[in-house]
Amino acid sequence: MLETIHLTKSYNGSKALEDLSMKINPGEIFCLLGANGAGKTTTINLLLNFIPPTSGTATINGIDVTQRPLETKKYLAYIPEQVMLYKNLSGLENLEYFTALSGAKYQRTELLCFLSEAGLPPEAAEKRVGTYSKGMRQKVGIAIAIAKSARVLLLDEPTSGLDPKAANEFSELLKKMRDSGSAILMATHDLFRAKETGTRVGIMKHGRMVAEMRTEEIGHTDLERIYLQHMHD
Repeated sequence: MLETIHLTKSYNGSKALEDLSMKINPGEIFCLLGANGAGKTTTINLLLNFIPPTSGTATINGIDVTQRPLETKKYLAYIPEQVMLYKNLSGLENLEYFTALSGAKYQRTELLCFLSEAGLPPEAAEKRVGTYSKGMRQKVGIAIAIAKSARVLLLDEPTSGLDPKAANEFSELLKKMRDSGSAILMATHDLFRAKETGTRVGIMKHGRMVAEMRTEEIGHTDLERIYLQHMHD
């Protein structure tokens, strides 16, 4: 559903991402771990076609993101660290606006259903987004993904700044999306969440993927040990 083939991005000769090849299938959550500047956000920006690759290819559902960017965007939803919503509109109005942009027209009751599926309390749906917590804004982001029937989710540090309860609710939502067949790529610093939520974990350093493993095959302490080992190498 999502694939990179020898994907490389250089800025003035220094490589922000070097020779990244990975595949994420429907029903998988792939967590990218690494320090700041390791190449996690660059990877997501390349998949979104926000920046052009220096070499290599990124595809969504088999479609090259640089050749047919609008078509690839139909399949995906992007949740950055700060979900960009209109502060003066309610959660419901934001959802209506962003789903209309992608060409879908839903009744009010359907929109409320999507918000409730994303875990937003019904009384919050009518309130201005300016009054929302970060966790609530992200739930609107997830509702947009549900309404779009997004088959690929790209997430950049989605749990940073969330309290443990909100982070846990977010993880549960991601698992629901995974079980409904979405392919999910999440850049995160949170080793605990990566192990709890991810089906696979990749460790990035200086723009390269230096390790990759299935979470079911490792414990929390193993992941921490492997991660720290790579950071010290």
